Amino acid sequence: MSWKDEIEEKRRREALAEQMGGEERVGRQKAAGKLTVRERVDALLDQGSFHEIGKIAGKGDYGADNQLASFRPSPFVVGRGVIEGRPVVVQADDFTIRGGAGDAAIWQKLVFAEQMANEYRMPLIRLVDGTGGGGSVKMLEKDPRTYIPQTPGWEWVVANMAASPVVALALGPCAGLGAGRVAASHYSVMVQGLSQVFVAGPPVAKAIGEDVDKEGLGGAEINGKNGVVDDIVATEAEAFAAARRFLSYLPASVHTLAPRTMPNDPPSRRDETLIKVVPRDRRVPYKMRRIVEACVDSGAFFETGRQWGRGLITGFARLNGFSVAVLAGDPMFLAGAWTADVCRKLIKHVDLAQTFHLPVVHFVDCPGFAVGAKHERSGVVKLGVQAMAAVYQARVPWCSIVVRAAYGLAGSAMMNPTRVKYRYCWPSGDWGSLPMEGGIEAAYKRDIESHPEPEKRLAEIRAWAEALRSPFRTAESFYAEEIIDPRDTRPLLCEWAELAQAALETGVSSFGMRP
Repeated sequence: MSWKDEIEEKRRREALAEQMGGEERVGRQKAAGKLTVRERVDALLDQGSFHEIGKIAGKGDYGADNQLASFRPSPFVVGRGVIEGRPVVVQADDFTIRGGAGDAAIWQKLVFAEQMANEYRMPLIRLVDGTGGGGSVKMLEKDPRTYIPQTPGWEWVVANMAASPVVALALGPCAGLGAGRVAASHYSVMVQGLSQVFVAGPPVAKAIGEDVDKEGLGGAEINGKNGVVDDIVATEAEAFAAARRFLSYLPASVHTLAPRTMPNDPPSRRDETLIKVVPRDRRVPYKMRRIVEACVDSGAFFETGRQWGRGLITGFARLNGFSVAVLAGDPMFLAGAWTADVCRKLIKHVDLAQTFHLPVVHFVDCPGFAVGAKHERSGVVKLGVQAMAAVYQARVPWCSIVVRAAYGLAGSAMMNPTRVKYRYCWPSGDWGSLPMEGGIEAAYKRDIESHPEPEKRLAEIRAWAEALRSPFRTAESFYAEEIIDPRDTRPLLCEWAELAQAALETGVSSFGMRP
């Protein structure tokens, strides 16, 4: 007595599953410059670490002898693997099987992967290529009725946003639920020219009078700038590398802290260029990224969302090996003013830091909310107060470096001032309820006009006002806790990052992060 025949049958079915959509369709996938689903999983994970679950799930056809005559695997591969020695869950669409259409899949596999990541407290990576859960009109031939739509397992998608890091890589056309699975993530990536993300494709758009191709409807140029995805890369290999790097800064779940790496950069390092990086002329911009990179561990800054909300730089870094979230105003774009998109970007990044217990470093240069009719129409006031709420709700340790401007409501949201103001100010710091430029002439109009030498009087008032702007005047009243030599920023931040570890608490945040 032996079960050898059954084991051979299992292996035969596994071999059929490995054929995916068949030689012709696999050839089309390769001709389009795309890897197959199994090549993608292998390229993403540590070598040989993938353990597939439900490999032989699919549609079997049987002959008169009740033996398997043909087999079409589900266009959805799930399993667990390892990245840099840490376990992860993977779900991946197979475009070679009916274009990754969800109605050809077994939806329980998608739910299984989401639930496993949640209950076993593991990061989840979605490799999306197709509708990934949506349907097609062709299915009506087999089941001639429509149905009231529902999305099985979406409760786990929502739950994971507050529990486990979720990465979504768009690796082809992603429509319907496929697009939703890309957007419902903590970090998402598109491949330039290879992937598109949209609610519905060109044929559906044409039905409402829009004649547009896939790129024009949902290409990387569109979704990188509107914030639907976080990053755009040139190749699939770069997408996998980005996913791995993002996860390196995050804990496995909200129930642990982010791992510390071996420091590769002395915490005492002082960058001499920082003493002169900020121009004395406040109207002249400078490269904030240069400051961030000089202060964090060498090569450790990982920027996200560079294509959108450009007045704010967001990303992750390490300070003496400790993982931190980074915010930084970018004076190269609208002087760092907070637009509606900047506010959306800040909310997402601060909520992510709060969810996964990452201390926040904020390099401040913000002249306030963006002014003008365009920005008012974008709802900057509403989004602005939501961004301020995100900052005030965050309970993770927070350190602000006031590099230059801090004006108005947006400038006040550099941190939650009701908590310990762990803050360092550079001598280039410039703050107030509103910038003085343009306000002096209005405030002292009568004084200036009635003076026998108006220009001289204006110059005197400007000189007086300029003296008041000195950060040392602010420090006299302890409104600026410390004014530091910019070259001391890294040593002080490294000290703070270590102190912050004692204040971090694991577990689910008091509020869940929404996609």
